[in-house]
Amino acid sequence: MTTESSTGGLPAPARALSEGPKILRAGFIPLVDASVLIAAAEFGFAAKEGLTLELVKDVSWANVRDRLAFRQFDVAHMLSPMPVASMLGLGSNPSPTVTPFSLGRGGNAITLSTRLFERMRDAAGLQETASALENARALAVVVKDIKERGEPQPTLAMTYPFSSHNYEFRYWLAAGGIDPDSDVKLVVVPPPLTSDALAAGAIDGFCVGAPWNMVASERGVGRIVAAKQDIWPSAPEKVIGMRPDWAESHPETVSRLIVALDAAARWCDRIENHDALAEALADPRFIAAPVNIIRHVLAGEFSLDAKGNRRVIDDYFLFHRHFANYPRPSQALWIYSQMVRWGQADMSLGNARAAASAYRPDLYRAALGADSAPPDADIRVEGDHDGDRFMDGHIFDPTKFGDYVSGFPVRSGRVGNPDRDEA
Repeated sequence: MTTESSTGGLPAPARALSEGPKILRAGFIPLVDASVLIAAAEFGFAAKEGLTLELVKDVSWANVRDRLAFRQFDVAHMLSPMPVASMLGLGSNPSPTVTPFSLGRGGNAITLSTRLFERMRDAAGLQETASALENARALAVVVKDIKERGEPQPTLAMTYPFSSHNYEFRYWLAAGGIDPDSDVKLVVVPPPLTSDALAAGAIDGFCVGAPWNMVASERGVGRIVAAKQDIWPSAPEKVIGMRPDWAESHPETVSRLIVALDAAARWCDRIENHDALAEALADPRFIAAPVNIIRHVLAGEFSLDAKGNRRVIDDYFLFHRHFANYPRPSQALWIYSQMVRWGQADMSLGNARAAASAYRPDLYRAALGADSAPPDADIRVEGDHDGDRFMDGHIFDPTKFGDYVSGFPVRSGRVGNPDRDEA
């Protein structure tokens, strides 16, 4: 189902359903990966399904989580691991949360301070075209030198303990031979503050979503050393979260919302719509970042630093194509594997079932039809193709969960609840 007109790619005039519009209060964080939600509200896709999306910009993921739990939000733009953590009872205020719709893939990157990157280049003979893995190994050389000299550990920021940023940052560090729990100091910084924190020397690097990596590189204070696609190309980034009791008591509204988001995601994927999307995202109500930076981010055109080094990442954002919106339980299980790997959760069959239950393909199919699911949706093991291969060559097989987690040379021996120092 689509709301696009036959000319220009912009939505056709909205038509309210006979029962009248339903107002949904939706929380979001100012990031480009909120595009589908913002487009659904701004370009008439929600209205066509008889919905009014009242978007509320928030400052932190902990706030979004709490406001959804306390029923201040009906739905929310959330990190893909947040529903998984909620169903496992992790965090300072766990409340059951599920997702029937992924907002797409891509958008994250890892940025280090220019000072730290220069030290990596000097210590490891790093080339400008170095891969994400080569950059991680070069940082390991510097971290070892820092330790031998008795200097303070590098301070690296991510956005939330149960976030794709945390797990991707840790995966990247560990692939290079760095223990993220002992060799560096990981802290939480809200995405819009990361560039300023890097400029002030309060942190030495960060992993966040667009556009804040490019904001730092354009300012000349940071160097982008890895993108989400380098680590796990198929990874879901943000999702639409909702309380399971709300979803059960509002099945028609959930279906209409999914239809609206599906149409908005199709529209966001079309290159000819990116100028209009960038203008909308740049608005102070939403991201409040320079429109030219947002436009470059949507195109996957990166200024790696202020020296003119650039990189183009194909499909840096996938809003709809390749079944990017389908909520795969196997992806929830990979997220759970990293929670176990880093001591956030115990490994048990009950926990695995709870983690998988956070992703609800049944609601997605109910709204869009059985044909909306990917051909391999019912296969437990992710396909052996480039999109499912991680930066170190590993492929996640949920049927060999224990072997997968224990097979990492760098992992935590601790088990517990790390929900501290939240933003």
